[in-house]
Amino acid sequence: MKALLGQVTDLDLRLLRVFRAVVESGGFAAAELELNIGRSTISRHIKDLETRLGMRLCRRGRGGFALTAEGTQIYHSTVRVLGAISELRSEVHNLHQRLTGNLQLALFDKTVTNPGCRIPLAIARLRERAPDVAIEIRVLPMNEIERGVIEGDVHVGVIPTHRRSDACEYRPLFKERMFLYCGIGHPLFLRSGPETPKHEALALRAEEVCEQAFAGLGFHSHNMEQGHSFGLQRSATAFDQEGVATLVLSGTFLGFLPDHYAARFLEQGQMRAVMPGRFTYECTFEAMARPGTERSRLAQTFFALLVEAHAD
Repeated sequence: MKALLGQVTDLDLRLLRVFRAVVESGGFAAAELELNIGRSTISRHIKDLETRLGMRLCRRGRGGFALTAEGTQIYHSTVRVLGAISELRSEVHNLHQRLTGNLQLALFDKTVTNPGCRIPLAIARLRERAPDVAIEIRVLPMNEIERGVIEGDVHVGVIPTHRRSDACEYRPLFKERMFLYCGIGHPLFLRSGPETPKHEALALRAEEVCEQAFAGLGFHSHNMEQGHSFGLQRSATAFDQEGVATLVLSGTFLGFLPDHYAARFLEQGQMRAVMPGRFTYECTFEAMARPGTERSRLAQTFFALLVEAHAD
């Protein structure tokens, strides 16, 4: 016979499985129960396989079932091939069950001290599910987080809501309350906070506050929008909350900071809130990622865990 086997197809694999069952069962009749098909169908499958391979694999007749020399070699090769396919199937299944790779996470700064922040919980749940995943966290300005997510360098970002890109998907996580602060040594320090003078002549007016030097963030954000809406004039620029706090602590600038982050400075008497009933705003932090169809399975899983952790 002329060998006709070229590219191995699903049909070839099915015929090889029948052949293996026949050999391991000891003949066509014994293989009927194993394969749950009739003897005539088994015989036809073996004949088709012999035609595909171009060689005689077995002898059957009154003398019983017996492999040819070529059939013995093909049987051993069949066991190896089908075993490898089974291992591949198991490995693929395991990979679907086990997450691997690197997770690139980008956060806006000073989120971890927010009582509503559950990012550490989401990370813990990811570690439970995928202990082999390597996690990289970067703390970046909002504009860099947005650019990283859109360009694919960042899998998941967490930022305060301010504007949305059609190229991303967003889910709300937690809220943050911002107040305007001044540092010790600032002209408004003794007239601010819980010890604000009640005498009308000493009471602060919004117009006086707006005349003070203001330290704001240097990219499009709630900070920038609210500063403009309150009439504050930015005369110093920072690109994270640490920078704003440093400028406020200099005693020469006012600046908005999250209440949870500023709390330790207030406790130490280094800062006071300026007219907290007026100069305040709330923002919502959101998880952002590329649309679901463009996310890796790892990114999709962590995005879901992040939302789930905060929903709890």
